[in-house]
Amino acid sequence: MLAKIGVVTVSDRASAGLYEDKGGPAIVDVLSEILVSPWQPVARLVPDDIAHIENTLIELADVEGCSLIFTTGGTGPALRDVTPEATQSVCHRLLPGFGELMRERSLAQVATAILSRQTAGVRGKTLIVNLPGRPSSIRLCMLAVFPAIPYGIDLIGGARLETDPAKCHAFRPPA
Repeated sequence: MLAKIGVVTVSDRASAGLYEDKGGPAIVDVLSEILVSPWQPVARLVPDDIAHIENTLIELADVEGCSLIFTTGGTGPALRDVTPEATQSVCHRLLPGFGELMRERSLAQVATAILSRQTAGVRGKTLIVNLPGRPSSIRLCMLAVFPAIPYGIDLIGGARLETDPAKCHAFRPPA
């Protein structure tokens, strides 16, 4: 079964065509490297606007049927950074451990990681994970949390994801 994975870049400048989207392609690059099961990215580029972000997450989860959605951007402390608020408003359950682990790993690289507000949550059969905006930080954070993602998606009834264990060893309990 082909898994659909939403890739949402949140950026005023990129959505206006003033800046090249580097975050969305960075997410796709990591997924292409670690996943061995069939999957298809469903990409969106939206401004830093809570209604746009909410509507996009709802569309990707409820209409497109994405089992997993990654967002990039909009997780800092600036007034326009509203991705965590949009994510929280559309999720039925929050999974704060994702943000905690991403911040912990990022703090080993840069002291300003403490300013990041990434979160994660579940909407129906969809896991939504907020990532930072820089490609190097995206990679670091994805590799930190991805070992838990396939089993998490199993638990909520989403499409099965298989990883290359040499690149990312995903946890699943013994059968």
